Amino acid sequence: MALERIEHRACFGGWQDVYEHASTALGCTMRFAVYLPPQADKAKLPVLYWLSGLTCNEQNFITKAGAQRYAAEHGVILVAPDTSPRGDDVADADGYDLGKGAGFYVDATQAPWAAHYRMYDYVVNELPALIEATFAVTGARAISGHSMGGHGALVIALRNPGRYRSVSAFSPIVAPSQVPWGEKALGAYLGDDRAAWAQYDATALVETATERLPLLIDQGDADEFLDGQLKPHLLQAACEAAGHPIDLRVQPGYDHSYYFIQSFIGDHIAHHAKALRG
Repeated sequence: MALERIEHRACFGGWQDVYEHASTALGCTMRFAVYLPPQADKAKLPVLYWLSGLTCNEQNFITKAGAQRYAAEHGVILVAPDTSPRGDDVADADGYDLGKGAGFYVDATQAPWAAHYRMYDYVVNELPALIEATFAVTGARAISGHSMGGHGALVIALRNPGRYRSVSAFSPIVAPSQVPWGEKALGAYLGDDRAAWAQYDATALVETATERLPLLIDQGDADEFLDGQLKPHLLQAACEAAGHPIDLRVQPGYDHSYYFIQSFIGDHIAHHAKALRG
């Protein structure tokens, strides 16, 4: 299947599109969203990749975050992939936190997940190659995400020095090896070897990071998952011990929802736009 545009909607002077394609990395048909701001008609632009959280697909960010307004203001292309492989032959599980909609941005090594669940490879390699071959882009990349997607953004940036100009996250799962969501997913996808888990754990990765890319994180103090699943203080402590720059902004009264993301997405896009122009 060639790249096929399946949605095309005018938005803030640009276009909000959704594409479908056959993914080699995942062995299934995938969808991703692309927002092309009005400047895309005249010049090559940088790209901000957005990774969404549990239960989401490519639609959640583009319909709920209000990000297109700021992308149009700053001249940044937004790319938002799905959160897992999809299809009738793709393995799944009961519950919302494993299987479809819960790829955790890892390359699975365990059956039955290894056949399709290679979201790390997809986001790091296949998707950017497709974007850069299809659209007029500068090659400058940034990455951000929410919850499970915040975990993915931090891990991918930390593991790929020089690939991204900036990284940020909303309410990220910063230490999946130490919380129930992560223990369930990493155990299923990667097996019992916790050394393999550490390769997908931002708190572990900052200890040996070779690039000191600053981490911008917004976290609501009324987040229902704050104490049980997110634990941002663990990443802050690891960054302080390693001398890794982090700006952890605890926002009073905000929860885990897209109302929180709407409130601060403008700050994040401005942060990325500045780095992408550098």
